[in-house]
Amino acid sequence: MAEENKSKLQTADNDSQTEREEIINRVLEQQPDDEILYDLAELFKVFGDSTRIKILYSMFEHELCVNDIAGLLNLSQSSVSHQLRILKTSKLVKFRREGKSIYYSLDDEHVRAIISMGMEHVEE
Repeated sequence: MAEENKSKLQTADNDSQTEREEIINRVLEQQPDDEILYDLAELFKVFGDSTRIKILYSMFEHELCVNDIAGLLNLSQSSVSHQLRILKTSKLVKFRREGKSIYYSLDDEHVRAIISMGMEHVEE
């Protein structure tokens, strides 16, 4: 009787181990390449700066020029320009030229969604 119970436990343990291995293999198959995960981590680093978040949030509804952003956030034009360069490189903002003025806005709906979801998360 004890041998039979021991055998059942070993079978259950083996089944459980096989199931875990299958799950791990599925996760590994779905895991993006390291380069893509690195790029994702770099994107989130850009969101890790409160000044850049303020700039992005200020453009949530309207395009703005450097002077507008500097005035709104009480920052120097140089500081705003530097941060906008980082945001442009990360494809989070786009710009358009109108005469001598350059207007910046969020690059697309993905950026707006990331900011919205982040706000929802921190306000819970």
